[in-house]
Amino acid sequence: MEIQEKFTLSEDTGSEESEEREKWDKKAESILSMLGFCVGLGNIWRFPYLCMRNGGGAFLIPFLFFLFFVGLPLYTLEVTVGQFSGKGIVKVWDVCPLFRGVGFGISILSTISCSYYIIIISWTTYYLVNSFKSPLPWTLCGQDWNTPLCITQKESVASQDMNGTLFNVSLGAYDVNNLTDLSEKGNKSAAFSSPEEEFWQANVLHLSDGLESIGRIQWHLALCFLAAWVMVYLCVVKGVKTVGKVVYVTATLPYVLLLVILIRGLTLPGSLDGVLFYITPDFERLKDGKVWVEAAIQIFYSSGIVWGALITMASYNKFHNKCLRDCYALVLAGEGTSIFGGFVVFSVLGYMAKENGVPIEEVVKSGPGLGFIAYPEALAKLPLSNLWAVVFFIMLLTVGLDSTFGTIEPVYTALSDSFRIWRKRRALLTALFSTVCFLVGLIMCTEGGMYVFQLIDWYSAAIAVPLFGFFECIVFGWIYGAEMFSRDVALMTGQGIPALIRFSWCFVTPFILLVTMIVTLYSYVPPEYGSYKYPQWAQVFGWFVAVIPLVPIPIFAYRELRNAPGSTLMEKLRKSLQPNEQWGPNHSEEKKRYKEENRELTGSLLQNIVINVTGKDLS
Repeated sequence: MEIQEKFTLSEDTGSEESEEREKWDKKAESILSMLGFCVGLGNIWRFPYLCMRNGGGAFLIPFLFFLFFVGLPLYTLEVTVGQFSGKGIVKVWDVCPLFRGVGFGISILSTISCSYYIIIISWTTYYLVNSFKSPLPWTLCGQDWNTPLCITQKESVASQDMNGTLFNVSLGAYDVNNLTDLSEKGNKSAAFSSPEEEFWQANVLHLSDGLESIGRIQWHLALCFLAAWVMVYLCVVKGVKTVGKVVYVTATLPYVLLLVILIRGLTLPGSLDGVLFYITPDFERLKDGKVWVEAAIQIFYSSGIVWGALITMASYNKFHNKCLRDCYALVLAGEGTSIFGGFVVFSVLGYMAKENGVPIEEVVKSGPGLGFIAYPEALAKLPLSNLWAVVFFIMLLTVGLDSTFGTIEPVYTALSDSFRIWRKRRALLTALFSTVCFLVGLIMCTEGGMYVFQLIDWYSAAIAVPLFGFFECIVFGWIYGAEMFSRDVALMTGQGIPALIRFSWCFVTPFILLVTMIVTLYSYVPPEYGSYKYPQWAQVFGWFVAVIPLVPIPIFAYRELRNAPGSTLMEKLRKSLQPNEQWGPNHSEEKKRYKEENRELTGSLLQNIVINVTGKDLS
């Protein structure tokens, strides 16, 4: 009977929530840990290739729009909720038990993210190992994986008068689909491809024809994938306090190295053309709903909102930490890094375009591989290129680990909060979780693994992430109330939520998120990778990936309604929409103060709406 009780979902008892939660040793650890999570692969790797795919500088306009009206309000909401409650992504929904399924949905989304996102760390690890070889293997042609089309910079200069049609070769799928191929445009240099591109497509990925030819496991990637999960396990197994020490290096090193690479990139011919392409908006592109949708989704990737990490990490803050100003600074720093990283990449793309004699938008066609072509080429131009390559990929590796930690910790917290048996078995739970994700993710180490990666990346966050953000706004903006939560924040920090942020929670942010979901569905187009078109069955699987995080919402809503006190459905519904006894500060003294406050709004409906949105009492 005792064993059975341990494996059931833990019930809400006051004794469980009265336990003191561990805290960051210093405020700097909290700041750097959250910065390390937000300044991750979404900023340095994903943002530049989205700019390339969506018209360069035109992408910055919707990106900045969604930053101020979605990213900043939700970032502020999640950090303050986590710090105030001291709870993880499941228990924080004590504020409105009917929506507890949102917390479990975020856990599923984070699990999906872990199972495929770490493959990027694997690619980074492989590049890091090869960075110890001199000369750097991605700077040379004539190696086993190269094709007759491979040409280095020096050879390109020497062959400007050479006709590209002299090469009559049989190319594999990775050459035809993904290498820079503009021969149909009649450009003499278009038949050539750079060694950096061929190293990525033919050596790292060894890309097959498509999902129908998934191919064999590439053991060099599988070993790197295993090493990545071992590193992740070692970082996560001891909790946030260890990470708080590591981020003193991992959260600051990227800025130094990116600045060095940018300075070197700007000295290359054609770099200014790339920068101008990056910052010059093509207003015609703003008519494409896909650009706006991808900008909105990118905000969730680069700022870390709605993935559960911000709530979880903020729950380790000291209760009276002045977190509002931290939120503003972290959002600006994180998204500023995205824009700064774009300058680094596009300065190199401008150089590559000039060398190949083609438009910038035609330079690289390898989507997520942009960061593994442009950055390695930039490193090859630096003095002591091997040294800089090692340092850079170590930096990229640690950035990836920081990001992955932010997706694993919420899952661990959700499981340990829900199943009592796991609360004192962190090492075992983390090992089991890492093993399962490793086995599932091995499919992305095959010859067709990039197609799997692109498919999951295309679907996983498109619907669930904006929908979860919408529910957060509705619950804290209207059901619990922006005024009530502003009083909670004032109790915690001595300062309530600014009116503009509250207005965004109540109106602007949920409206934008709702429109984003509608436009996403309306403007849906099947995924592609290069010239490869995904088959119908793959698209069906992609939609399954998109929908599965939403399943817990109705399941747990039904569970809460069934268990809620009341004799009628309306009574049960009303009770399940109200905070339960466990909602409030995790610290016993602060929770006592919270319970003693008068929290009733006694005005008319209109007066209550006005005070909820603005904080001003019209009575």
